[in-house]
Amino acid sequence: MLKIKRVYEIAEANDGIRFFVERLWPRGISKEKLQMQAWLKDISPSASLRSWYGHDLNKWKEFQERYRTELANNSVHLQPILDAMEQRNVTLLYSAHDIEHNSALVLKSFLEGYQKS
Repeated sequence: MLKIKRVYEIAEANDGIRFFVERLWPRGISKEKLQMQAWLKDISPSASLRSWYGHDLNKWKEFQERYRTELANNSVHLQPILDAMEQRNVTLLYSAHDIEHNSALVLKSFLEGYQKS
C-alpha cells in the first residue's frame, strides 16, 4: 500500500518504509523524528518547476502535467520507492501546508499508474 503523510504527523508502524519526497528540508523537524528510509529530493519537482508554480492554484492542473513529465523523464529516481513497494507499505512524507494540492499527491498518483503499467 502506498500513502502520503505530512512530516508533522506521528510515525506509525503501518507506515512501513518512509521516504521524504520534498526538495527543501522542513524547519523544526529532525531526521530522527521522521524515521525515514531516505530523503529523495531528486524525485521532487525541479527548482524551476517549483518556482514557476509558486503554489498558484490557477496553475495546479498544468503543474501536475509538468511534474508528471519530469517524473517520466527521470524514472531512475522512482526505483527506491518501487523496490520498497514490493516488500511492504510505503509512506511518502511531505511538508506542504496544502493537503489537497501538493507534489506528494501527484507523485503517489504517478507511482500507482506506473506500477500498473
